Amino acid sequence: MSMLNKDAKLLETLFDKDIEKKSTRDGFGTAVVDAGKENKDIVVLSADLKESTRADWFEKEFPERFIEVGIGEQNMATLAAGFALAGKIPFITSYAAFSPGRNYEQIRTTAALNDVPVKIMGMHAGVSVGPDGATHQMLEDIALMRAMPNMIVLNPCDAEEGRKATLSAVANGKPTYIRFGRSNVPVFTTKDTPFAEGKALVLWKSEKPKVALLGTGSMSYNALVAARALEAEGIGSIVLHNPSIKPLDEAAILEAAKAAGKVVTVEEHQVAGGFGGAVAELLSKKHPVHIERLGIQDEFGQSGEPDELIEHYGLGPSFIAETARRMLKV
Repeated sequence: MSMLNKDAKLLETLFDKDIEKKSTRDGFGTAVVDAGKENKDIVVLSADLKESTRADWFEKEFPERFIEVGIGEQNMATLAAGFALAGKIPFITSYAAFSPGRNYEQIRTTAALNDVPVKIMGMHAGVSVGPDGATHQMLEDIALMRAMPNMIVLNPCDAEEGRKATLSAVANGKPTYIRFGRSNVPVFTTKDTPFAEGKALVLWKSEKPKVALLGTGSMSYNALVAARALEAEGIGSIVLHNPSIKPLDEAAILEAAKAAGKVVTVEEHQVAGGFGGAVAELLSKKHPVHIERLGIQDEFGQSGEPDELIEHYGLGPSFIAETARRMLKV
């Protein structure tokens, strides 16, 4: 017998083909407007992509606190650091391919080095951007940002968690990177589902788990679907969702690894330096186990429909389940 986390939606709703789907970036758009009503120190900067990043939602409510810098991501990051040093809470918005992809040095030197609360909203990350292709499918951003001192790195699973992550960033007083997607993905958490930086969430746990499926971002839902398929075959599992990549919930990951003995990580990102790398670093030091890291295997993305690309790169539920089956044969 398995249990679904009591704070998630009901099981039949979670796997309903008609489950509500929204882009995680919508969570940012909603939250930054709500936060702006409560905190007049919040400012939003855009690099000529306000509609795509949902920054225009803030502009409509607070035009005097919205700044369009044009195609100048480096200037945007530096301006934001100045705002932060002056006591403001600046959110900079662009595609992740351009921020932090194009302005890494400015984020590093002006925000992280000074440890000021610049909030970097990296939109359209991952291959699920779809037809935009390899140039816009940022697959290295987690690696870039989690290696940076002072930087918090969050990767919400759905629009509701994207809302919570944004509100958390407002209050944490730290440089923060949040990764958002473009495509519509299942909204499977609720307002009551807990969220905290540095904390993971058990979505599914069998009585006798044989494998732990560790997801981040929207890939955690795919891991959950894979767990149901495995359960039907008598293969118990744990599904651990990790919205916080830095700080990582080491205790929860270690507990899952010890309970199951085998670990699969899933992320819409390069396996090098990403979430799976962070898990591997932790387990190699504190509890070595058999681990398989699913993600992009040292290659760039390509044009295609989002769902097709997720399957092509081995991130769909069927591939996750098959990886678990294969591991159990070893």
